[in-house]
Amino acid sequence: MSLSKEEQDFDLQEPLTSSTTPLSNSTLTIRVIKSFPYRNVKNFILRNYNLKEKTGYDLFNDCIKHIQTDGAFRPFRNVNYDTMKIYTHAHGFKTVNLVINFEHDDDDWVLDIKNPKGKPLCEYDIENETEISLYNLEEYIKYKVNPVEKW
Repeated sequence: MSLSKEEQDFDLQEPLTSSTTPLSNSTLTIRVIKSFPYRNVKNFILRNYNLKEKTGYDLFNDCIKHIQTDGAFRPFRNVNYDTMKIYTHAHGFKTVNLVINFEHDDDDWVLDIKNPKGKPLCEYDIENETEISLYNLEEYIKYKVNPVEKW
């Protein structure tokens, strides 16, 4: 049984992986930011993630669970993560800052992680291969005011 073009949430005519992968089977890169000035960032991949059903709240809790259970993230456990924001969309332009995207602080790039019944991730225009940053908002605000990198 094949779906009509209107029923599909992906497009086989476009060769980009963001448009050929169903929203119910997406891959996301999560960028866990421990320190902005020292550029302490560790990534992990969420595979087979359902962007049609999962919300920002679900994604946040799945990420916190990963940090708490994966031994490689032990040094990242002492941060009070409270914000998630899209770093870059698949096949989109990259920011010049290697740690965080300073743009889009006041729009749909910041996910609602507080509301369990929030909108699905696909309504944030998140699709396959999107990168999302997880960080502490207070530390981000301090860094944005004075984005000096330390070594």
